[in-house]
Amino acid sequence: MNKTQNNHSKIVVLAYSGGLDTSFCLTYLIQNGFEVHTVLINTGGFTTAELETITARAYALGSTQHTNLDIVEKYYNKAIKYLIFGNVLKNNTYPLSVSAERVFQALEVIKYAKANGAAAIAHGSTGAGNDQIRFDLIFQTIAPEIEIITPIRDQQLSRQQEVEFLQQNGINYSWEKAQYSINKGIWGTSVGGKETLTSHLPLPEEAYPSPLQKTVPEKVILEFEKGELVGINHQKDIPANNILKLEALASAFAIGRDIHVGDTIIGIKGRVGFEAAAPLLIIKAHHLLEKHVLTKWQQYWKEQLGNWYGMLFHEGQFLDPVMRNIETFLTDSQKTVSGKVTVTLKPYHFSLDGVESAHDLMNSRFGQYGEMNNAWTAEEAKGFIKILGNAQTIYSHVNYLDYD
Repeated sequence: MNKTQNNHSKIVVLAYSGGLDTSFCLTYLIQNGFEVHTVLINTGGFTTAELETITARAYALGSTQHTNLDIVEKYYNKAIKYLIFGNVLKNNTYPLSVSAERVFQALEVIKYAKANGAAAIAHGSTGAGNDQIRFDLIFQTIAPEIEIITPIRDQQLSRQQEVEFLQQNGINYSWEKAQYSINKGIWGTSVGGKETLTSHLPLPEEAYPSPLQKTVPEKVILEFEKGELVGINHQKDIPANNILKLEALASAFAIGRDIHVGDTIIGIKGRVGFEAAAPLLIIKAHHLLEKHVLTKWQQYWKEQLGNWYGMLFHEGQFLDPVMRNIETFLTDSQKTVSGKVTVTLKPYHFSLDGVESAHDLMNSRFGQYGEMNNAWTAEEAKGFIKILGNAQTIYSHVNYLDYD
């Protein structure tokens, strides 16, 4: 806080969302003599009306210049595509909704700051979470000469204290509205609140942005070409648009809700709620299609590298060159991942019904699992089994193993 008081009239670019944290930062920075330019990096999830409201609020709070930058398609092509290829679910649960988003918001904000000659850049992260690391790592890597200002982290403020500060400065921000921290993007919405600070409480129904609207099951056909979602119910579109369309369809069933528990980058445990209907549907459908069209060793190594890719992404290491290496592998693995997956949407969950693909390895003349062997004899099967067991048979006899 003291550092800012000798920096009057300096231009600072604030990564802005219009929520409590960034509203506090905008007000606080102006009070400390900064000329604040606010930038919202739209990674999906905002309507035109919402963007207009956020813009109006930024100016009302005193922003010198507010800019909305739409990077949805770029974000898909540079990040989400590979998260799908890798079937990335952190701790088998979380589709990196905010983790990946923050990295790309940081990249675009620092790019904007450099282009506009800003001397400083600010964000609303606390000192106990992952976002501070993702933002700072990108900022320091791309523009180490630009100062990073983090009012909430530096003053160790609670959300209640932020609300009180705004109210004291004549800004109407109700505590009722601030109880839940919601971050919305194309790859899911995170929800944090008092319940996620505990280990035992679930989020209440009203904390989730998408209420249950449909209860009668519906079938949806997802079409993939080389691992990318190119069609829904026989209607083709670019993958980024298809994700948004699928989210609208599936969120009406309140699908994709869960609470993720994981290890933060700074070493403490963290818990966050989320809803991610389209991401979970796409990843699970894509994974099912891969089970049909890839060999077991392709699947094995994809799982290893996909997990590593997700972990490094989650921890803000997106700019490490190994990420480009893994992306090359993941892209190559998708050559035969084409076909249709039928999914049934139901209240709060979904089921994968089956796939159709010209590359389906079940469609072979060699044999049907559990039924009949068409391309080998019974004697050949017996011989194969005997040879397959040689190593463990030899070891057992040499070491007189007893399994009683």
